[in-house]
Amino acid sequence: MARTYKHMATSVIHEGYDSKNMLGSLTTPLFQTSTYTFNTAEQGERRFAGEEEGYIYSRLGNPTVTVLEERIAALENGERGLAFGSGMAAVSAMLFALTKANDHILCSPGLYGCTFGLLTMMKEKYNISFDFSTMVTEDELHSKIKSETACIYVETPINPTMKLIDLEMVAKVAKEYGIPVVVDNTFASPYLQNPIDLGCDVVVHSATKYIGGHGDVIAGLAVGKKEFLDNVAVTTLKDIGGIISPFDAWLLLRGLKTLPVRVDRHCDNAEEIFKRLKTHPNVATVYYPNDDAHPDYHIMKKQMRRGGGIISFEIKGTKVDAQKFLNELSFLKIAVSLGDAETLIEHPATMTHAVVPDESKQYMGITDQLIRLSVGLEAWQDIWADLEQALNKINVSSDAYSKA
Repeated sequence: MARTYKHMATSVIHEGYDSKNMLGSLTTPLFQTSTYTFNTAEQGERRFAGEEEGYIYSRLGNPTVTVLEERIAALENGERGLAFGSGMAAVSAMLFALTKANDHILCSPGLYGCTFGLLTMMKEKYNISFDFSTMVTEDELHSKIKSETACIYVETPINPTMKLIDLEMVAKVAKEYGIPVVVDNTFASPYLQNPIDLGCDVVVHSATKYIGGHGDVIAGLAVGKKEFLDNVAVTTLKDIGGIISPFDAWLLLRGLKTLPVRVDRHCDNAEEIFKRLKTHPNVATVYYPNDDAHPDYHIMKKQMRRGGGIISFEIKGTKVDAQKFLNELSFLKIAVSLGDAETLIEHPATMTHAVVPDESKQYMGITDQLIRLSVGLEAWQDIWADLEQALNKINVSSDAYSKA
């Protein structure tokens, strides 16, 4: 769907909705209904046959959800959007739609724990194999692609290590083989990165995060070509049933209106916190894309507008020291998820990525000392004061930290 407005700050508020069509309602109405009536039996027949536009049943479509789908499609510069009941419902729908038994999926060198769990289940049930690629060079990517590779699945920035993948390079190689590229764009949001503009085919979001932005909704979104997502809508989404509720779609529309304002504040705060974490004596390493010392800084400058609101860092010491640091925090919340107004902090090795086997964690760079910080909208001075006082309570001897 072509974006109607030149600037995203306008699109997030107006795209896909005209109040003149809804009795003048400024806010998109909430169509809290499960089913829809037909004027005649013949009209019902035509709609079920696909011969007439119109709503039938909210698992198949809902006016509130339609506005959301049109808006996210415009924000990601795609032809069509689809809304789901969770981010993992969106991920699983895309991977189910693109694969069949005995296929192969090539993945970025790091994945969200539940995505890893889904791929493991697909391997056990359908013999769908998956491998990791560093995706650093075209030659390495060529060497990992197999005749049975059905899609390439990428996170960038990668959860939780904040590694970046050059999407333009991956899309270029994939097109030589006719393989679709699916990108989880949750960490960046459409405000900071647009993978379709870089040649990728499908974008997925855990809309729970920055798109919702208030910690009160679970949802997922996907954007891509109309023909592909039309097919997903009438098969994978309809028949598996991982749909979004109208109320949750309404909440996301509300959240989207402030996306640019919120994400800019997340970035502002993250940049301040990053600078201070880098110089704290009890912090070994900090991973943040907008760091000119980050190995993928050149990729960030090429494909992202800013570095985002997520910082990962390693505590000097052991797993016990990392957990002690978390337990010493005062108002910052120990919780998974990200992109909320509240600053959230977690221990990936035992929380979001607990399902990942130790060998794979080591490959991904997820150590027992790694902390993931979602910097919120509070005053950065207060965020830093809490982090600093907790860091200061870790007593680490000079030889206690070994970066395994």
